[in-house]
This record gives sequence, C-alpha cells and structure tokens, in this order.
Amino acid sequence: MIPYSHGISFGSGEVSSPVCVLSQLLVHPQPSQWWDMARSRNSLDSIITKYVYELLQKECHLKKVTLPVDATESEPKSFIFMSEDALTNPDKLLVLIHGNGVVRAGQWARRLIINKDLDSGTQMPYIKRAAEEGYGVIVLNPNENYIEVEKTKAQVQLSSDSSGEPAEKRERKDKIQKETKKRRDFYEKYRNPQKEKETMQMCIRDNGSPEEHAIYVWDHFISQSAAENVFFVAHSYGGLAFVELMIQREAEVKNKVTAVALTDSIHNVWHQEAGKTIREWMRENCCNWVSSPEPLDTLVESLLPDCPRVSSGTERHELTSWKSFPSIFKFFSKAMDAKNSSVKPTPTRRSNRIKYEEL
Repeated sequence: MIPYSHGISFGSGEVSSPVCVLSQLLVHPQPSQWWDMARSRNSLDSIITKYVYELLQKECHLKKVTLPVDATESEPKSFIFMSEDALTNPDKLLVLIHGNGVVRAGQWARRLIINKDLDSGTQMPYIKRAAEEGYGVIVLNPNENYIEVEKTKAQVQLSSDSSGEPAEKRERKDKIQKETKKRRDFYEKYRNPQKEKETMQMCIRDNGSPEEHAIYVWDHFISQSAAENVFFVAHSYGGLAFVELMIQREAEVKNKVTAVALTDSIHNVWHQEAGKTIREWMRENCCNWVSSPEPLDTLVESLLPDCPRVSSGTERHELTSWKSFPSIFKFFSKAMDAKNSSVKPTPTRRSNRIKYEEL
C-alpha cells in the first residue's frame, strides 16, 4: 500500500479506508455533519487529483507541460501531460480527452476511483498499453479553465455598490444586507466551506473551455507532432470537444487523424452544425462505445447520421471507457492496417505492374 495524506491509502489499484467511512457520511449526512462532509469531499477530491498527477509522472513517465506555451509568470496557467516522444514519434500518437465536471487530467470518473479502483477510474491503463505498443501519448486537461483568486476590498466594495441609486435607497439596502449577512455566511460555510472569502475567476488564456483547450492543444502540439497516425479516445463531453475541433480544423484533422474512439460521447452533429463532409468522415473513422445492456461490441442503432455505435458492455456511463478498453486498441490496429493497405499497393500487384512495364 502507498500511504498518502489525510490517512487515505492507495494501492493495488484501489482507494481504501477511510474512504468507505467518508462515503457513508456523504450518502447519509446529518445536519451537524454538513460542514465536515463538504470539507471532506473537497479534501478528498484534491487528494485524488494530486495523487493521479503524481502517478502520471512517476508510473506512466509523462511530463507536465504548462499552458499557454508563452505564459508570463503572473498570468493564470494550466497544463497537460505528454510522453517524451509525443512530438517526435514518427509512427503513432494517442490523445486522451476526459469528460466534463470535477475530473482532471488522467481521470475518467472520480466515482470509480473512490468506490472501485484506479484502473477503471483513471486513464493509466490506456497510457501504459499505448507505451507498450509504441504510441506517443498526450493527456488533455480540458476542465482546468480558470483559477480562483481572492477579491480585493476595493473589488468587493465595487461589486456591492449599486451605481446611480439614491443615497436613502442604498442605505436601506445596506441595512437589509447587514441583517441577512450573518445568516448567509452561516449557511455558506455548509454549502462551500472552502470558499469563505469572496473570489473571482480568472480564465486561462485560450483555454477557457474544453473546446478551446482541445483546439489550443491541437494547434500547438498535436498538429506539430511527427506521428503519421494520430488516434483519439474521448469520453462523454470529450467527444463533443473533439467534434468541435473537427469543425474548426477539418482539413488538418482529416489529414492527420487515423481513427477516433468515443466512449458514451454526448456530441450531436446537428446541434454542433457539423457539415456533411465531417459526418461522412466520422462514419468511416470513428466508433462510439455507448452504455448498453448488450454484449461488448454489439452494434447499437442510432438516430444520428454520424459514426457507428456499439455496446461498451455496460449500462453505466462512467464505466464505458474501461469496459471498451480492449476493443478500442483492436479498433486502432485495424484502422492503421486499413490505412496502410490503402496507400501501399500489395507486393503481388506491384510485381505484376513491374512485369507489365518491363514487357
């Protein structure tokens, strides 16, 4: 077992006690436990995120790369993870995009990390398998879009003042606000105990949303890589981010990406206004492993004219990336073989052509 802070241990792919005790607290909280519950939840989230970051670097041998690439010392920053050969590998590159919410780089589902194990809840099995099969790897971090900073007294005062109001009206409002402030502050500590001071969000330049982040990483890293074959695995909202990337960089994506594996993707080609050429390309080069009671890889009907949908072998949305894991790498291998066979004539045909030319 690998000990970690706050008495939580990680080992054998599992997160163990006192997480079980914490889970009971989160499921059946008493009013007197609300504040402790929220603090424990936030603390656990932070611990898991930091621990997965450490595993990406120590066990998966990925390096942390700061975004934006030209960030100044004072501006907000994000980061991604990539293998040493991510930009230089001439053959294959694997790009991983998780879904929306609290998860960060290297995670598929926080719930699985807490209640099941690290293998099903993190991207580490994909990264290790990719390394074994000769892929370079880039792990996106699409939910790291801003940092929170404490407001200065002047900013707090400015936001509370109502410009243009008569003095008497402002005084009455201030009196009401003072009377309710104690109650609001009291309940605020239960709702969000780590946010006891007023804060403001500072967006990370060119990475203010998952869609912006995917495009930025494409422009500055993926499109610059030497890999002849780029593969994506995108879960849930990550699929939507990929479709948006394709809409914005269609020609580049078609030229460089060999295949895309989606896992219970929530993209919608109609709402995102993906053109006919994009939909046709997705039908040929993408596959969506969806939550379904059917056995793994069973074809599932779809109302959308985009890519084939097959069963992931589970009805649980958060488990789809883990359950479809073995099928996805087979899908990539077949896609690369098909691409190579389409651009390289077979020896028999080549030899016949040479004989014909000689004649």
